[in-house]
Amino acid sequence: MPRLQSWCGNAAKSRTLRIDQLLWFLRLARTRTNAQAMAEKGHMRVNSRRVEKAHQNVSAGDILTIPMPSGIRIIELIALPERRGPATEAQSCYRVLDEARNLPIAAVNRNDA
Repeated sequence: MPRLQSWCGNAAKSRTLRIDQLLWFLRLARTRTNAQAMAEKGHMRVNSRRVEKAHQNVSAGDILTIPMPSGIRIIELIALPERRGPATEAQSCYRVLDEARNLPIAAVNRNDA
């Protein structure tokens, strides 16, 4: 029986990855250029610290606050991906911390907040 290969790295390793590369690997940015632009705008945070450069390193266990067109996403990195794979593979590398999308503070273009 063939063994399924996981493309998420081991969380115990002290490996780091550039934030722009991570966004692209996790399919949170469509292109690497878009990921670099997202990082350099200065709206993203890693462990409550502002990200200003695309080359900032992240590691497993970090908490990312990412502004997306649909709203702000908060994720915890479980493991660092080794490649840009399918969406299901990418989603297995992080845990979404803001599951409740009905937060009044995050109400976008609505008057019910």
